Amino acid sequence: MRPYSGKHLSVQQRVYNYRLSRARRYVECAFGILANKWRIFHRSMNVQYEFATDIIKACCVMHNFVLNRDGVQATDDIIFDDSDLQMLHLPTANENNLSPHLIRNDFCNYFSSDVGALSWQLNKI
Repeated sequence: MRPYSGKHLSVQQRVYNYRLSRARRYVECAFGILANKWRIFHRSMNVQYEFATDIIKACCVMHNFVLNRDGVQATDDIIFDDSDLQMLHLPTANENNLSPHLIRNDFCNYFSSDVGALSWQLNKI
């Protein structure tokens, strides 16, 4: 997924860019932790997409196993109530409208909707 480009973005587009940037930071941090622990992530994997997904899942499971074995307790500093959240419907591979721009626009609209907006997000843009 790509951010919206340009200087004259709408509030919705700036919120989308912020939320995308924040999500990328979390993903990059998590991947960095996995890459430091498992050498398979130090080079490109020449495998099918499905097998790469299985490798990543296996590394996550092994990472959690090692944490539990070593007695490391995960702490959740943030209490998050997701009872009011609804899943955003995205097109599947069988649907014809897989345009990245449409998907980005769906997320943009979701992040500014009553269901997907966060109370603090406008303070961050």
